[in-house]
This record gives sequence, C-alpha cells and structure tokens, in this order.
Amino acid sequence: MMRLDMSERRDRIIALLSENGELSAAELSARLCVSVQTIRTDLRDLDAAALVQRRNGAARLRQQSENIGYLPRESLARQEKQRIALAVKNLIPDGARVALGTGTTVEQCARLLAARDNLFVVTNSIHAVCALQNAPGAVVEMAGGSVRMRDLDLIGAAALEFFAKYRVDYAVFSCGGLSPEGEVMDYNSDEVAARKAIAGCAHSTILVVDSEKAGLDLACRHGHLREYDMIVTGADLPQETVRACAREGSRIVLV
Repeated sequence: MMRLDMSERRDRIIALLSENGELSAAELSARLCVSVQTIRTDLRDLDAAALVQRRNGAARLRQQSENIGYLPRESLARQEKQRIALAVKNLIPDGARVALGTGTTVEQCARLLAARDNLFVVTNSIHAVCALQNAPGAVVEMAGGSVRMRDLDLIGAAALEFFAKYRVDYAVFSCGGLSPEGEVMDYNSDEVAARKAIAGCAHSTILVVDSEKAGLDLACRHGHLREYDMIVTGADLPQETVRACAREGSRIVLV
C-alpha cells in the first residue's frame, strides 16, 4: 500500500471508523501500514478535534453536528452509490430540467447524468457542476453566496433564494441519515433548509440514500420517506416504512 501523508491518513481513519463502527489502534495500524504509535498520535489529535472518541483501547466516531469531510465520504459505499447513480440516470430523460443537491451520492448521479443530452440543471454543488462539464448541450445554473469550503457547496440564505426562482422536472438530493421509523434526518438546520428548498422547486422528488445512512440518529429531522416521490437506495428498509411509502404512492427503487 502506498504510504499516505498525515492528512490523507487521518481522512482514511475517519472513513474506516465510519465503515466499521469501532477499531483498535492495532487494527488501524495494520490497515494503513504505519506503526501503532503513529496511529495513537493520530487518534489523540482527532480526539482533541472532537472527531473521534477513544475508549477501552478502541476508537469510534463522535456524534457530530456536521458530516465528516467530503474526501472520506467519497470512499464510503462507493459501489452502492454508483448503482444508485445508474438508477437515477435511468429515471431522468434527455432534455429534462433537474435540480441537484449536495453530497457524494448526488455527485455520482451528476457524473452519469452527464451522458444525457440537453439537460437544464440548477445546483448548489460545485462538485456537480464539474461532473457535468462535458454533458452535451447542458445548461447549468449555479447558486450564489458563500461557499462551504469543506464540501465545495452553498447552503446559506442565498442558495435557498436561488432554488425558489426555478421550476424543474426532477430534484435529486440526499440526506444525512434515516431513522429506523423512516424519518429523514440531517446534521443541522441549514442542511434541512437546503433540502426543503431543492425539493420545493421540483415536480418530482428523488431522494438518494446509501445504506450507510440507515439508522443514523442525527440532531435534526424533517419529514418521512413517504413524502418523497422516489427513494433510490440500497438500504434494507423496515417493512412498516415500505408499507407507509406504498400507501402514499412513494416509489422505492432498490439497487
């Protein structure tokens, strides 16, 4: 394995803890091909930064009011996100008007939607804009305001006003997590407001959720899966949630 610099190594530690829940310093050392002492130093600094919690010789992620960084999120459930993106591409035809939200799953959707002709896209994600750079005939409108440098997106008041100006065929967006009861969760109220604004400008809403988000107990909640037109996911949803979606005409696309 190629040796990682400190920043990349710590991003990988966050990603591994996200995937596995809890790992010891020795387990992280073996996976990242560095000494246990190096990992212990990393964990001490990540603990001081309130990103991880060390207990009984093992480390796990702390409950956050913000999602983890963009780079480590990209490595989580990568193949599932690609399957989700393919399903979304098959739902959206050439010439459609589309609103795209933020996050790594939506970025994967944008990459595959770049094969569609003559899309009109509104988005608050710089990653989505870059993914659509070579889309044939695409017209892309980008939200203004302050950039959230960690994720290269915009979720403040200016972004909310931006989406209110448009009416599109489809909105594709994600969320921070799903409760066991099918409630749609996020890390903070700004994330919730951005999702509401994107959903509010579309005729059809498409929520994309990878299985890593199932069961996450986050601080903010708004609505239920049944309130969206389509949910594209690889998560094993509870049967009561599936029945609630069916009663409301919400379509679940399993990938």
